[in-house]
Amino acid sequence: MMAALSAAERGAAVTLLEPNERLGKKLNITGKGRCNLTNNVGPEEFLANIPRNGKFLYSSLFRFNAQDAMNFFEDLGVPLKTERGNRVFPVSDRAFDVSAALERRLKKLRVRVVRDRAKTLEVLEDKVRGVLGEEKSYPGDAVILATGGVSYPATGSTGEGHRMAAEAGHTVTPLRGSLVPLRDFGVGRTLQGLSLRNVGLTVFENSKKIYSDFGELVFTHFGLSGPLILSASAHMRRFGERAYHLEIDLKPALDQQTLDRRLLGDFEKYSNHDFCNAMDDLLPKKLIPEVIRASGIAPRQKVHGITREQRRGLLQILKHFPVVIAGPCPVTDAIVTSGGVKVREIDPATMESKLVQGLYFAGEIIDVDGYTGGFNLQIAWSTGRTAGFSAADEG
Repeated sequence: MMAALSAAERGAAVTLLEPNERLGKKLNITGKGRCNLTNNVGPEEFLANIPRNGKFLYSSLFRFNAQDAMNFFEDLGVPLKTERGNRVFPVSDRAFDVSAALERRLKKLRVRVVRDRAKTLEVLEDKVRGVLGEEKSYPGDAVILATGGVSYPATGSTGEGHRMAAEAGHTVTPLRGSLVPLRDFGVGRTLQGLSLRNVGLTVFENSKKIYSDFGELVFTHFGLSGPLILSASAHMRRFGERAYHLEIDLKPALDQQTLDRRLLGDFEKYSNHDFCNAMDDLLPKKLIPEVIRASGIAPRQKVHGITREQRRGLLQILKHFPVVIAGPCPVTDAIVTSGGVKVREIDPATMESKLVQGLYFAGEIIDVDGYTGGFNLQIAWSTGRTAGFSAADEG
């Protein structure tokens, strides 16, 4: 939609092919239906949140940055608000308001919307001539592939765009999930439904620390999810080659000495109780059996009999609760696809293919992805804007 209306703003006659019953089907489920449409930070800080091929975005992001996107949508009649972590949402908390505003803009610019699915690029002598759909052929001086990745395929992200790009000679890097829940070896099932807020998380790859963050996570029947886990997954890109484990700091606000004093106070209070009944003031009830198991202290040991060495071991668990990761959930469960059309084969200033004249790319089909927090939608707006303008100028 952004690519189409941008081309139309430049005076091009634009046809938008949409196989779904309505436009914006995937957009309408983003941000749990609220649409976290960008992140309100400057370009440099924004690019620091793009772990894969961020430099490729310099031109498009400086051309249409987060503030530009916010101004754009407010001009379209969508009031916005900025929440924790600089995340930007519609004041209404309705993703539908964003997609509806884009539709209104498309109609005003007389973009022709056709219910059809692009199947084949029509290329002659290394120049695009149009697209062949399921119903008919659509000739054009330029074609923009903005077909998304392979996550949430029910919304139309089926990988068809990657296939067409490959048929045109482009390299498609391996497609996998990013911002994806993680599977573990059973702790998640035991703690299923437990949500932990304000905890620290550290990711280790083959015992080497590669990422740390602070926030919220949730245990599920398959493992772990939540904002903290989704962001961490973007750094875990070598499953099958490397081993990964997490350490959760259950009390990040307390350093080890302060936490030790807190434990001593609780132990004095529950001196004559069994250990398993002395942790209720410190931890969620569901978590206590797992912490006790990891500590190696017998659940029925009397608190007054716990040694200094045992207490130090418990402190280690509270600050470094371990979870071994089995792997990511399937790419179909991911918020965004990592991988796609190789960026070296795309001109970053125009989004035009370096291999086929008149062919452009925008959004998740490109091998660029960011962290959770509105960064990936901003990539879509920025690259869509650039591709639309450039394609119109081509024509």
